[in-house]
Amino acid sequence: MHTVVVGTSGVTASDVLAVARGGARVELSGEAVSALAAARGIVDALAAKPEPVYGVSTGFGALATRHISPELRAQLQRNIVRSHAAGMGPRVEREVVRALMFLRLKTVCSGRTGVRPEVAQTMADVLNAGITPVVHEYGSLGCSGDLAPLSHCALTLMGEGDAEGPDGVVRPAGELLAEHGIAPVELREKEGLALLNGTDGMLGMLVMALADLDMLYKSADITAALSLEALLGTDRVLAPELHAIRPHPGQGASAANMLAVLEGSELTGHHQDDAPRVQDAYSVRCAPQVAGAGRDTMAHARLVAERELASAVDNPVVLPDGRVESNGNFHGAPVAYVLDFLAIAVADLASIAERRTDRLLDKNRSHGLPPFLADDAGVDSGLMIAQYTQAALVSELKRLAVPASADSIPSSAMQEDHVSMGWSAARKLRTAVDNLTRVLAVELYAASRGVELREGLRPAPATQAAITAVRKAGVEGPGPDRFLAPDLAAADVFVREGRLVEAVEAVTGPLR
Repeated sequence: MHTVVVGTSGVTASDVLAVARGGARVELSGEAVSALAAARGIVDALAAKPEPVYGVSTGFGALATRHISPELRAQLQRNIVRSHAAGMGPRVEREVVRALMFLRLKTVCSGRTGVRPEVAQTMADVLNAGITPVVHEYGSLGCSGDLAPLSHCALTLMGEGDAEGPDGVVRPAGELLAEHGIAPVELREKEGLALLNGTDGMLGMLVMALADLDMLYKSADITAALSLEALLGTDRVLAPELHAIRPHPGQGASAANMLAVLEGSELTGHHQDDAPRVQDAYSVRCAPQVAGAGRDTMAHARLVAERELASAVDNPVVLPDGRVESNGNFHGAPVAYVLDFLAIAVADLASIAERRTDRLLDKNRSHGLPPFLADDAGVDSGLMIAQYTQAALVSELKRLAVPASADSIPSSAMQEDHVSMGWSAARKLRTAVDNLTRVLAVELYAASRGVELREGLRPAPATQAAITAVRKAGVEGPGPDRFLAPDLAAADVFVREGRLVEAVEAVTGPLR
C-alpha cells in the first residue's frame, strides 16, 4: 500500500488525495518527531511558569481572560474538545473527514503547535486503521478554522463520540480504538486547542474539488466539441493564432483541446456548403473563452491551495526562537474566496453547456436536426425533458454561485466578530461539482445523438471513440422514446469516472 510520510514542511495535493481517497498509510518522519518534541518542551516550560499564556494556561476565545490552575488544565483541554464537538445535520463524506484529519496532522507535524509526538502518532494510527470520526454538515464558520468538524475528530482521539469503522459501521469510538490496539489520548496543555484551530476541512475539500474539476474541464472541452460537430459548426475559431492574440493560458488550452478532439472531422464547417452562416452562436464559438476563464480560476485556486498546504495554521503558535505567539492565521478568507470563485466558474461552464444542449434540441437553430432529437417528433418527445433536468441543475448552480465568504456572521460574544464561512463555501462547491458532472452528462447524451443523426458525414476519430465508449457503457443511441433516467444516470457515471476523457485521450494523447 502507498505510504505518505509527513514531515515539517507541509504536504502536497497528491498526498491529500492519496490519503483521503486512496486509503494510503501515513507515517511521521524522524524530522517531524524531533520537531514535535522540541516544541512540546517549550510549551511545558511555559506551563510551569506563573504567567498566563493563551491556550496553555488560560481559557479560550472570549473566556481567555481566566487563568487556569495546573490541576484543571487537563480538564480544560478535554472540555474544549467536548464542548466544541457541537455539529448538527447530515454526516460529512468519509473522504472529507480523512482529508480533514490528515491536514490537521500536517500542521501538528510542523512543530509549531506544541503537541506531543504521541498525539500525532495516534492521529496517524487512527487514519491507518480506517477509523473515520462522525462529522456533521453544520458547525463551522471557517474561523477560528473548522472548529466543530475538527472537534469531532479530536473526540475520537480521546475515545469518545462515534466513528465509522473500516467496515462502514458506526460505533462508539472507544470500541473501535480498542479493537485496533490504539490507546485514547490524554490531552495536556494546549493540545486540545491545537487539534481544533485550522482551515483543514475547507482546504481538503478545495484540493479534492480541484482534482475533480481538472477532469471535468477536459470533459467540457470534449462535449463542446461534440456539440460543435452535431451543429455543423466551424472549427476555424479554434485556430491557435486567434487565441495567441488574447493570451489567457486557460483559453489557449481549451481551444487546443477542442481542436485536437475535432481533428479529422467531416462535420465541422459543412454548413458553409449548403446553409451559410457567418458565425456560430456564442455558446459554440466562445466555448474556449468561458472554459478557459474557469481554467485560469483553477490555476489561482491551486496556487492558494499550495500555499495553504505548506502552512502551519494554529493559534497560538510556537516560533523557532521559542516564543509562543497569538495570531490570526486560522482565518479562512484566502481559501474561502477561491472556493466561492470556483463555484462561479462552475456555474458558468454548466450554463454554456446547457445553452448548447438547448440549441441541439431546437429545430429552428439546430441546422437540420429533428425536433428534440426525437425519432418521430410528436409521437416521441425525444430529449425534451432531459434538457429540463439540465436546466434545473443549472438554475441550482446559479444559486450555489452566491458567495458564502461575503456573509460573515459574528460569534463568541463578539470576540470572533468576522468569520470566513469557508466551510460553507466548500460544502456548496462540492454540490456544484456534482451538478456540473450531471450537466455535462446531459450534453454528452444530446450531442452524441446529434452526431449520430448526421448520416453520411463521419465525425472525428476522437469524438467517434467517445460515442463508441459511451454506448458500450450502456447509454443507448437514437431511437424511439424510452425510460430516460437510466441512460442519463449511466452517462453521469461515465463522465464522473473519467471514462469520457480516457476514451478521447486514447486517440488524441493527453489533453491539456
